[in-house]
Amino acid sequence: MAKLNIVMVEPEIPQNTGNVARTCAATGARLHLVGPMGFAIDDKKLKRAGLDYWRYLDITYYDGLDEFFSQNTGNFFYFTTKGRKAHSEVEYPDNCYLLFGKETKGLPEELLMQHPEACVRIPMAGEIRSLNLSNSVAIGVYEVLRQWGYPSLQNFGQLHRYRWEDLPEDPV
Repeated sequence: MAKLNIVMVEPEIPQNTGNVARTCAATGARLHLVGPMGFAIDDKKLKRAGLDYWRYLDITYYDGLDEFFSQNTGNFFYFTTKGRKAHSEVEYPDNCYLLFGKETKGLPEELLMQHPEACVRIPMAGEIRSLNLSNSVAIGVYEVLRQWGYPSLQNFGQLHRYRWEDLPEDPV
C-alpha cells in the first residue's frame, strides 16, 4: 500500500495544524510535526480544527529537523514559494515526504539550497506571497494522490434522503 508523509516544520498556528491533521486523517497520510511549535499540542484550537479525527492519525513528533532527518530516509520534496518548478511537474514515489515550513518564514533557506532540484512551488498570480499553509498541504497531498490513482480512498459519495439509483436515465 502506498504511503505518503506530510512534514510540518515549526508550525505556528494551531488551526492550520488541526486542518492538516484532518487532511492526513482523511487521506491516510502520515503526519510528522517538527518542533519547536508555536503552540501546545493540547491547544483547544488545534483539536477543534481537527475535530474528532485525531484517533485516525498516524503522527510522530520531533524536537527539530536534525532529529527528523536522523529518523527518516526517502524522497523529500520541499514546498516553497521559492521553488523553480510547479508541484505538478514532479513524479512523487511511494513513501515520499512533503515538507512545509512555518507560516511566517517557510522552510529554512539553507535547507532549500542543499536540495534545489526537490524544491517545488504552487503557482500563484501576481504579487500574492503565499497560500494558507493548510491549503498548500491539501493541494500537495491531492496532487500526489491523483498521480497514484487515489489508492484506498473512497471515490463515491452517498445521499442521505435519496438514492442515486432513483435518478432518471442519463439522456446523453
